[in-house]
Amino acid sequence: MTKLLLTIIISNALFSFVLLGQQSNSRYKEEEKEYLFPGTGFFVKNRKPYENNEAINWFREAYSLELKGEYGKALSLYEKFSKRRSDALVKIDSKQFKVGPEALFRAARIRETRGDWSKSFDLLRLIAQAYSDYEFDIVASSLMRVAERLANEKLPKKWGLVPRFRSGSQDRMRLNQIAGLAKGPKFAPRALMTLAEISIKDDREEEAIDALQRIINLYPENFLCEKAYYLTADIYREMSSGSSYDQGKSVKALNYYEDYLILYQEIPPRGVHETEKDFKLRNIQYSQRKELAEEGRKFMRETLAASKLEIGTYIEEYGKYYLTNWQELGDGPALQFYNEAVTVAPESAAARAAEKRIANLKNRVE
Repeated sequence: MTKLLLTIIISNALFSFVLLGQQSNSRYKEEEKEYLFPGTGFFVKNRKPYENNEAINWFREAYSLELKGEYGKALSLYEKFSKRRSDALVKIDSKQFKVGPEALFRAARIRETRGDWSKSFDLLRLIAQAYSDYEFDIVASSLMRVAERLANEKLPKKWGLVPRFRSGSQDRMRLNQIAGLAKGPKFAPRALMTLAEISIKDDREEEAIDALQRIINLYPENFLCEKAYYLTADIYREMSSGSSYDQGKSVKALNYYEDYLILYQEIPPRGVHETEKDFKLRNIQYSQRKELAEEGRKFMRETLAASKLEIGTYIEEYGKYYLTNWQELGDGPALQFYNEAVTVAPESAAARAAEKRIANLKNRVE
């Protein structure tokens, strides 16, 4: 009895310890999610917001240094706000600032000017995550600009000497983060389209298709859907291995080309956030895509027709060796594939060859 009681006590103690640990971890995660800052202190990370007076004094000093052109000193003060939160307000030169996000935004701007675009992006992302009430359009626009520079432009050398190297995986991660942070038709579709184009360039076809599908499914009214349909068709066309292989990708490519040509007989209207110059450029690109989509549809139809012809020919010549009831079926299976080849691409060379084989089979029966 004593042993049983002892076992129960130990079990309850262990359960309480585990439960306490889980609650502690849960509180830790909530706190980290709330503040999103690494904290300060050597032994213990202090994540509590800065005292208002301390934060305001730092900001005033940094603001003054920035106006004097002492950007390095200003940056070191502004970036203190990447460690801990501040919700203080301050009025300088008749303007009111939210100290925490404003300091991070100014730090990001200095970093971008100095060519440290990756650090600039991280600071802007922190604003979007931690200060949702701060000029979101400006922050999201800056995030998009910096991400596109990181993805497309030559990276400036560190200190003017040390080369920086582009990371495709980092570029894709940043654009994914923008699409998650900036949900809505203004920034997310643009981020997803850039993500898709980078993924195509990096031979990440599945990632590109995923980004394009998110545009199509989440933002069907956005003008970028037109380009998303076309690029999806093109990716599947590139993934197709030819008439002698599985035609799953060929069928998908053909379906997307046909959907594109049906849905976008005319260019989508100018977007709310699209400039006249961008719309004119898109009109030119749309005309080019439409011509290429016609060519793509024709090519995929010919590929499928050639595949049907190959299968029909194989069945005609070797079907009797593996079809259990080939005598009853006769030339039916081969004729079916030949007819499908003619139906899929009537003007193709494969269709002409299929028609000859159909005629030969019918003459042989007669």
